[in-house]
Amino acid sequence: MRSKGPGTSYAVAASGQWTDEEERRRRLPAGEVHAWEPGRNETVCGLSLNRSRLIRFAGVTWTDTFPESGGAADRVQRQCPRCASVAGRRGSDARPAWHRTNPRP
Repeated sequence: MRSKGPGTSYAVAASGQWTDEEERRRRLPAGEVHAWEPGRNETVCGLSLNRSRLIRFAGVTWTDTFPESGGAADRVQRQCPRCASVAGRRGSDARPAWHRTNPRP
C-alpha cells in the first residue's frame, strides 16, 4: 500500500454500477468500493482493476461514498478497509486517530 499526502484526492473503483435517473442518467458505484488514483491500473490497496473486474468512476470521489456525504453512497454496500486506512475513513466505524498519550522521555 502506498501512503500519499493529505491533499491527495482519490476516485472510486467499484464491483458494480447503477444509473441514477434523477441526476441526468449518471453512472454511480454499487457494491464494494475501493479508492483509486486516476492514471493507475490498481486500487490503493493493490488490487488490479482489470483482474478484479472493478469499474472505474473517475468523476466520483472517495468521500462521496460515505453515507453521510449524501453523494454517490446510495448503493454502496462495503468500503474496502485497506483503502479506507490510506484514503481516509469517516463514519460510524471509524476509529479515532492513534496518538501516544505517555511518550517515553
